[in-house]
Amino acid sequence: MRIAMVSEHASPLAACPGHAGAGGVGSVDAGGQNIHVHALATALARAGHEVVVHTRRTDPFSPQRVRMGDGVVVDHVTAGPEAELGKDDLLEHMAEFAAVLRERWADERPDVVHAHFWMSGIAALEAGRALGVPVVQTFHALGSVKRRHQGAEDTSPPGRVALESDLGASVDRVVATCRDEVAELVALGVPADRVDVVPCGVDITQFTPPIGGRPPGPPRIVTVSRLVPRKGVDTAVRALARMRVPAELVVAGGPEAARLDDDAEVARLRALARAEGVADRVRFVGRVGPAGVPDLLRAADVVTCLPTYEPFGLVPLEAMACGKPVVAARVGGLADTVLDGVTGLHVPPGVPGEADAALDALLADPARAAEMGRAGRARVCADYAWDRVAAATAEVYRGVVAEASGPADTAVPAGMAVRS
Repeated sequence: MRIAMVSEHASPLAACPGHAGAGGVGSVDAGGQNIHVHALATALARAGHEVVVHTRRTDPFSPQRVRMGDGVVVDHVTAGPEAELGKDDLLEHMAEFAAVLRERWADERPDVVHAHFWMSGIAALEAGRALGVPVVQTFHALGSVKRRHQGAEDTSPPGRVALESDLGASVDRVVATCRDEVAELVALGVPADRVDVVPCGVDITQFTPPIGGRPPGPPRIVTVSRLVPRKGVDTAVRALARMRVPAELVVAGGPEAARLDDDAEVARLRALARAEGVADRVRFVGRVGPAGVPDLLRAADVVTCLPTYEPFGLVPLEAMACGKPVVAARVGGLADTVLDGVTGLHVPPGVPGEADAALDALLADPARAAEMGRAGRARVCADYAWDRVAAATAEVYRGVVAEASGPADTAVPAGMAVRS
């Protein structure tokens, strides 16, 4: 198949080691979606499909098209300023994005379009419906969930929830990444029979168990995430202060190491660590490039992921692929991927008093932790390898291509059309 992906703010080049577009995992707007789009496109190409990923141009210098690998091209779309913008500022530029997509697809029609994130979906649906191309949507995060957890701190455009509801009901298919997301989509009015669950994946050749013993030093807990309050790094710091085992916490994410002192969230977390009496046992390493994440996880005794909410969460899968047990908040996709008592332990979000008990239990029992690590590796290889995820996604594509053989409905719901 000829597959067009639309990922308006999350370029897959950010997940390419050594590429000029590689900003590193853990920066403010570079994380799971960049990795997901990169890995899915690459796996689909390995299966023989042709993939073009359309992403917004953020500088005037990059060529229009960049070959990311055999069978995958990244297409830079000029929509709005040729500069970095926060994703919450992009909605006003989606009409321009859609117009460019329509031109591109009129010249080179894809068999199916897969939009990643809600604003990508708005642009993809407007262009795809005009040309009779079926559109598949993956949200990666939902505004209704974000609003519920962030309240007044939610910076999303005011109409996001309504637009997502219309979008989910208008595309040919929605691909959810976990069971929790299906329930949220149905609550938004998306028919359950138009939703398929296909999880995110992990590169089991890159993320592998360590060879040899653990590095010297105290027991090590590792967390890898963007440094924003909802990721729950503060819960990990508070849990560390309550633990019986004298462990260290390594925090990866945020700006580059040289700029950590200028970051407001790092300053907040350092102040918390001082107040909790564990400043000497919390180490911030800054943004980690894609190539460095596996070694960081292999050096852990336990990997922790304690967000207040998480649409899916790749880090627990990556940790499990590296043979490491995971202490995870029982939220979103983490409730699916981490099997409580088998590949790690579930804890309630935002409760340091339960996170510390789970971490103590695993660090005090290395044999149990190792057994969970082996179970995690087996689970990832069986269910979450990218080739398996790509095959399941391609089946969704084939289904919508077959269903789209009738006359095209060129109308876009009135509330969906975005005008500059």
